[in-house]
Amino acid sequence: MLGSYGKVGSEPPAARGVIGSPSEAGPDAAAKARDASEPGGLPGHGDAAEGRAGAASPQTQEHGGAAEAPGADTGRQDRPKEAPDGKTGDRADSGGTHRTGRREPVWRLLWEQAEKWEQRLVALAVQVLRYRYATAALLLVAVAALYGAAALSRPSGGQAAAGAPRRVPVTSAMLACPAPTDGTVSVLTPPGGSGGTGRAEVSSLKDGKAVASITGTGTPWSKDVADGAGAYVIKARGALAGGLQAEHTSHRGSGADRGLAAVRCGEPGTDLWFVGPGPLAADRLELHLTNLDAQTAVVDLTALSGEGPLDTLDGRGLPIDPGSTRVVRIGDGPEGLGEIVQTAQVLALRVQATTGRVAAALRVRADDGGGVDWLPAAGAPATSLTVPGIPEGGGERRLLLAVPGQDNARVRIQVLTSSGAFAPEGRDTVDLPARTVTSVTLERALSGKAAAVRLTSDKPVVAGLAVARGDDVGYGTATAPLGAAGGVVADNRFESVLLLTAPEREATVTVTTVDGRGRAGTPRQVRIPAGRTAQVEPPAPAGEKGFGVLIVPQPGSGPVHAARVLQTGRDGGLFTVLPVVPAVTTLLLPPVLDSQRVLIP
Repeated sequence: MLGSYGKVGSEPPAARGVIGSPSEAGPDAAAKARDASEPGGLPGHGDAAEGRAGAASPQTQEHGGAAEAPGADTGRQDRPKEAPDGKTGDRADSGGTHRTGRREPVWRLLWEQAEKWEQRLVALAVQVLRYRYATAALLLVAVAALYGAAALSRPSGGQAAAGAPRRVPVTSAMLACPAPTDGTVSVLTPPGGSGGTGRAEVSSLKDGKAVASITGTGTPWSKDVADGAGAYVIKARGALAGGLQAEHTSHRGSGADRGLAAVRCGEPGTDLWFVGPGPLAADRLELHLTNLDAQTAVVDLTALSGEGPLDTLDGRGLPIDPGSTRVVRIGDGPEGLGEIVQTAQVLALRVQATTGRVAAALRVRADDGGGVDWLPAAGAPATSLTVPGIPEGGGERRLLLAVPGQDNARVRIQVLTSSGAFAPEGRDTVDLPARTVTSVTLERALSGKAAAVRLTSDKPVVAGLAVARGDDVGYGTATAPLGAAGGVVADNRFESVLLLTAPEREATVTVTTVDGRGRAGTPRQVRIPAGRTAQVEPPAPAGEKGFGVLIVPQPGSGPVHAARVLQTGRDGGLFTVLPVVPAVTTLLLPPVLDSQRVLIP
């Protein structure tokens, strides 16, 4: 008798039970047959296989192939019956159905195999996810253990001790003095300092030769330098680093560089601003870029004018070799911002070091022999600024305001003179376009008085000052108020005048001169009423060509801003303005706490 799989009595009883109807082979037999026929099968296949087997019974009976009963004779040869054409006559499909004389479609077999593999892959993915979550859980347990160990090992009271910021003395300082012409380099550190010993070395950047070695605080040092000597470097350690100040002063009575000029030797930085005349209003603008470090610095130059930003790719990526100075003429060639800057009447120049850092200074030679001087480096854009140092006398007085941001700014202007504070008539509030430089005239408001200007803006601005008097020009900028260490002026040859301004409330300072041997003169106490500017002439020590000046606010004093005006010639026809910056003798270190947050990714 031919079995349902086309085999003669060779089918195992369990398998034959699956082919029969449910009444002949119960659920248990079907399950056993499924497990036997699908080795390695995954859970979840049983229901589908059992349903297919049950549905196949009527079709099986239709072809006369009934399932054999359990215990039937199985001794017959187990081979398929061949059709006349030599092919297998009967084939069982995957669902347990057998047909006689024709094949099951191949696509059905492939589809069913794909379903099986899909379910197997799903089961494998579930196992992988289980292992992944287990790994993550172990990682969290390890982090928690480290966190707990760190918390238990932390010394008691350590957080409170480290939680307060603390001041430490400055023990290292470095300055660069540009010296394109002959003149005098002067150095002074305020007396006392951080205590202990120290040394300041002065050397030529051009050939590296040492010029001087200074070992005492509070003693001015100066040296005349020849034309073309190049930049000078001052490196201080220990007690001489705190409050270190230096400047280069030059004086020429004739020629193209006729005038009195002074520049504060600057420390290296990465973002500097200069606000002053543009190439259209100056005969020459020379930007001195000095790299004091051992790696090459790269600088980008950008600029704003009275008409808006000067959009150009010129002036980008300027390399400055280690231990060298590069002089860039603004408006002359691609490195100086190209031709686009040549039509600028006023200019706000930004120097950004993209690699390393540089000390920068901008020298201005005015048109028609109108004098020469340096633009002081301006501070960062701010909404509250005080510009000291407007000297007395006639001539041009212009306030230069740059708005570096994308929004327009509204600026309130207040003039502070010896007689009080007031707003310039018709210019108490000025609306400034974004990304431009605006010039505000002050001659009429000042009436020849020494003064300062206080600015309050709704958007950050950068401020500069341009003064013309006699046959010379001078430039100033906004300054920070003097701190507890005060301010230092290293060189006061010729006639020196201090302009001290108290923009908020009454201020009191002591002014002390120091001669070339470090001997201090009698301190002079100066009181500046709130909202006013005081003019002080420090007495020169007898027999001294140049001397230093120390300006120190007294305890309880209000904020005070300072500038030094140096002048010579008839009616002070040659002059220069030097903003006085706070002497930095200490640094404030931020609080450092031991925190387990560093363990959390």
